[in-house]
Amino acid sequence: MKRVLITIACIAVAVSASAQVSYLQMVEERSSNAPDYVNPASLTPVAGTNKYMELDGKRVVMYDYAKPSEGTEVFRNDKVLLSYVKSPDGTMALYEEWDGKSPREEIYRHSFTSDYYVACPDGTKIRIDDVRDIAFAPNSKYLAMSYQNDLFIYDLTTNEIYNITDDGKWNHIINGTTDWVYEEEYGFTRAYAFSPDGKEIAYLKFDESRVKEFEMMRYDTNLYNVAYRFKYPKAGEENSRVTMHVYNVASRQTRDIDLGENVDQYIPRIDYTPAGKLFFYRVNRLQNHFEVVMVEDDGTQRIIYDESDDRYVERPSDATVTFIDDERFIVREETTTGWYHLYLHSTTEGRIGAITSGEWEVTELIGVSPNKKTIYYMSTEQSPEERHLYSIDLKSKKKVCLLSKRGYWRVYPSGDMSYFAAEHSATDCYPTAAVYDTKGRAVRSLMLEPETDRVPDYQRNYYTFTTERGDELKYFLIYPEKFDQNKRYPVLITQYSGPGSQQIANRWTTDWEETMARNGYIVACCDARGTGYRGEAFKKVTYANLGYNEVEDQLSFARHLAKQQFVDGKRIGIYGWSYGGFMALGCALKGDGLFKMAIAVAPVTSWRYYDSIYTEIYNGLPQDNPAGYDDNSPINFADRLSIDTRLLIIHGTADDNVHFQNSIEMCRALNHAGKQYDMMVYPDQNHSMRPDDMANIRQKMVDYCIENL
Repeated sequence: MKRVLITIACIAVAVSASAQVSYLQMVEERSSNAPDYVNPASLTPVAGTNKYMELDGKRVVMYDYAKPSEGTEVFRNDKVLLSYVKSPDGTMALYEEWDGKSPREEIYRHSFTSDYYVACPDGTKIRIDDVRDIAFAPNSKYLAMSYQNDLFIYDLTTNEIYNITDDGKWNHIINGTTDWVYEEEYGFTRAYAFSPDGKEIAYLKFDESRVKEFEMMRYDTNLYNVAYRFKYPKAGEENSRVTMHVYNVASRQTRDIDLGENVDQYIPRIDYTPAGKLFFYRVNRLQNHFEVVMVEDDGTQRIIYDESDDRYVERPSDATVTFIDDERFIVREETTTGWYHLYLHSTTEGRIGAITSGEWEVTELIGVSPNKKTIYYMSTEQSPEERHLYSIDLKSKKKVCLLSKRGYWRVYPSGDMSYFAAEHSATDCYPTAAVYDTKGRAVRSLMLEPETDRVPDYQRNYYTFTTERGDELKYFLIYPEKFDQNKRYPVLITQYSGPGSQQIANRWTTDWEETMARNGYIVACCDARGTGYRGEAFKKVTYANLGYNEVEDQLSFARHLAKQQFVDGKRIGIYGWSYGGFMALGCALKGDGLFKMAIAVAPVTSWRYYDSIYTEIYNGLPQDNPAGYDDNSPINFADRLSIDTRLLIIHGTADDNVHFQNSIEMCRALNHAGKQYDMMVYPDQNHSMRPDDMANIRQKMVDYCIENL
């Protein structure tokens, strides 16, 4: 009898597996349904014109935004082009070749070295090997680049290459490029800027000698594995000491720039105004005070913008400050009214006034008209879940919604701001792309095939609910095929929940979770408190207590779903990656059996293990706020994992962002608590499971859900 029962069970599993829709099958089906189009993000605008360039194999072709045509070939190579950039004067080009293998060698997630070629006016080419962050000077006479942590100049008029710095050293001194934490959290790697006339170059020097090393084992070597060591400042630990310098290209002399008495601070950007004035961003260690400092010709300095908040000022980027002429600049900020808006400032007069206002947010400044009278921007004015393009007259404040169709727009302007290449999608329609003029009129389609009347099979259905604490939260449900509200379905909750993030958006997207809908599951998602685009108060409520409010909200969401007549309340699972993995663990452990299954990928398990910039802006320093670091750390309540909850932890061993240490310590805590769990390890894969296992991990999660939920 026992043997017969085992045979029957095996047959049942085999039948279930044969009926299962795989992740790759779902990807193929969804890709074949969605129409093909030219991605507006791939178009390279030609400065000051209404034309753009596209890479086409071994060619570069120039097109007119408004007129469909075969295009004009502007460059041809004997090998496939990986990248292509024209010099400012248009006489030269900088490019990379693809010769069956990419010349790029990754350093971290965004940085890499590569081999470059310069196409010269006489038809010859110059090869420059193994450099990073290479760029033309505005006068097209020079190239700047980084090589082995030193900054170099290539004089294109004399064919001479020489170093600006000579003290660069791995894990010690970095010149002209950023350290790990700046790259990851401030989103840039090129830490230098030419003056508009190309006569000088300002650069940052990172002294990371005091930063502690993190050791990450690599197993993809030969007989013996190798330890990879790099500087990684964790919360509360020492950061790089950053200094700023200016090199005069003609005299080859360097002068130092005073950054103030406080050496424990951040310098997230350096640049020049259109008038040639050097300026830089300055942020204190707690990240609640942000300044823009201008350097005068005589070396004196003026603070031209100052912003502070009791909690934090969101991390600034290139898009935070935009100069529109020699003196005026636009700032996008949220602390004045609690909503992100645009403000006009003067370098001499301070704030001139607000450009936009209201209980909605400007999400992006698209650009300014050539006559400096009209501002173009994206906003949430119609809905927090949507993005639309607006124009506003700088003087009269007359505002027009140029792209008003319901849904989510992504917009990319031409070099002369006369056209916009735009992509549109919504949950009930596949993405489309076209070119629009400044009146919002479509002038050219970017579709590569006729637009289809087909609608996505698995659409997001949007709802709101009120938690037991009285907070109104938004969520979506994706129903399985042939959904019957009189039946009860298992539910997979997918979430990220990180500060300022957003997943409840009216746009078409796809990932592995939709495979679960195809396999008969409801997919659910809720943006908890702390997420973005609903105002500063909603976002910053999680400050200094990461993982408490967000977990409470996701638990409330699961309880809300369990009450629905079409939900099997005993079959609710939760998944998350990175911050979402931290959340999935928190919910599984604090849920006391509420979740039948949880999947945590590359999870943070203690904020003490994560980097300084990200962690401290939202949680303060661990020396000042130990409770905010420990009270919500999953490793500190591993004993609460219910016997009714199946837990899968997944991590790549070469994750330089959320270190494998996080999952190891979670395993240690679970082991000590006598808990059972599952684990999937991806050797030598990074935070995104690249380069090899992006599909494998998704199929693993599909299988785990079907087996355990």
